[in-house]
Amino acid sequence: MAIPKKVKPAIPLNYPKTLLPRREEIKDMITKDGTYLPKSLLHADLDGGFLDFVKQKFNITSEGKSIPVVDILITTQNWTQFVETWDFQNIDKNVEPPFITVIRNPEVKYGNNPAVMYNIPNRRMYYYMEVPTWDGNRVGADIYKIPQPVPIDIKYTVAIVCNRMREANTLNQRVMETFASRQAYQTIKGHYIPIINDGFADESSLDLEKRKYYIQKYDFTMMGFLIDENEFEVFPALSRTFQMYEVDQRPVKRPQRKQEPVQPEVITLSYPIGDVSQEYFFEYTCNLYFENSKNIEGYSVYINDNFYGDNVDTIQINDADTLRIDITKLIDDMPTSLSFTQKLI
Repeated sequence: MAIPKKVKPAIPLNYPKTLLPRREEIKDMITKDGTYLPKSLLHADLDGGFLDFVKQKFNITSEGKSIPVVDILITTQNWTQFVETWDFQNIDKNVEPPFITVIRNPEVKYGNNPAVMYNIPNRRMYYYMEVPTWDGNRVGADIYKIPQPVPIDIKYTVAIVCNRMREANTLNQRVMETFASRQAYQTIKGHYIPIINDGFADESSLDLEKRKYYIQKYDFTMMGFLIDENEFEVFPALSRTFQMYEVDQRPVKRPQRKQEPVQPEVITLSYPIGDVSQEYFFEYTCNLYFENSKNIEGYSVYINDNFYGDNVDTIQINDADTLRIDITKLIDDMPTSLSFTQKLI
């Protein structure tokens, strides 16, 4: 029975987070050591992330030595240009296998990542976070908005050049184990980027008259997306101002308001013997309603010396009007009076 090489020294007591707690953990990881906004993700970041992915996942050894990985993304056009700069050359400045290289397809197409595929045109801005602010005087908040990321697909080819089959088999085993579920993930600036294995190609040279070497290529597609920090928007939301007032607690003598005289509810005009006319000045607006009369046969109403009417039951009075009422007595040598009820307006 074979003894396993990997043995856990301890059993974990805390289970990993799932669902919503896991999403919050990923969001905190994205904004760690930076601002509240996500970090920018461009083509250079994706290329560097894939190169790191190859160095981490496809780190294999041969005869106790690690097979070097070219730390530069190359294409078929500049292959000879980078041969002179590689640090795993022999004395004759020739490339000495085995080595692993990464080739990038220059063509970048619109992506098929279902997480960021477009659903609203014109790339509108979306609410991302509300951050509280304090400038020493005011409490407020800033609204952070970002556009919807643009999905892209980048094609890469990982090739191994070696002289022995076991080195090619070792890389093949590592690729099959990493992509057992057809895809793997690489964390680039806190973002999880899926990588899909597209296939395998063999370009080995097995000519008996020439030097035999193996070239095996593995095609991968990185389903990434672009986020440009220059498109982020930060604008202030509602703000609250904290104000303080100093109040003098000493009593203040305030001038007394002039109290207006209380107007009587009933106005009575008295006419002495021999007098048939009376005037009354009003300092307010009201309506007069006839109440009763004594020793009066009839009366005429004048307002500001303008005739108003005879024997009227209702009189409309404005502020600063002078009311004059002339009467006709029944008996001249008897007391005479005329009463009206007033209603203030």
